[in-house]
Amino acid sequence: MDLINPLVQHYAEKFSSAPDDLLNEIHEYTTQHHPEAIMLSGHLQGKLLEMISCMIRPRHILEIGTFTGYSALCLAKGLTDEGQLHTIEIREADAQKARSFFDRSARSAQIILHTGNALDIIPKLQENWDLVFIDADKPAYIQYFNLVFPQLRKNGFILADNIFFHGQVLEEKVTGKSAKGIREFNEYIRKRTDIEKLVLTVRDGLYLIRKL
Repeated sequence: MDLINPLVQHYAEKFSSAPDDLLNEIHEYTTQHHPEAIMLSGHLQGKLLEMISCMIRPRHILEIGTFTGYSALCLAKGLTDEGQLHTIEIREADAQKARSFFDRSARSAQIILHTGNALDIIPKLQENWDLVFIDADKPAYIQYFNLVFPQLRKNGFILADNIFFHGQVLEEKVTGKSAKGIREFNEYIRKRTDIEKLVLTVRDGLYLIRKL
């Protein structure tokens, strides 16, 4: 299902600031060599992540799901000079590839890459988060949220990706495990009263959540 008209997508990209050379290289590598290239944030969403991060000027960012590193580099552009971004990737091959790109970034010293299961790693990170980006195993979204929420500062933000899950959550009957996980997460967030939330209709859907 095309959630966004391709002509609108092309127009939006044309009138948005272009990615830098390193992001273009990550995009080209991922689309040409990775079997799950659809997971890449890409131009518009990457620029949105960068803009949000630059608005917040976070000192501590957590990303759950590194993939090949595109979104982490976008988020890192808003870090304060003393800030750090922790990013977690469960797949060793993707983590190594992301690290090779991070090492060439001006923000390389501020990006800390963890390899393993986020559910095991997050409790060990003793930080108060300003900004969290969730883009990993869909059935675990509620668990990720509940792990990071106590460590999120007041007025801190959580961004959750793929909340439309290719349009499957719009169907009357959801069958796939990932789509079910996303629908349950969306309902869970909708019912909470200790947050402000906004659904952004960019790419595959992005939940913008602020802690009250």
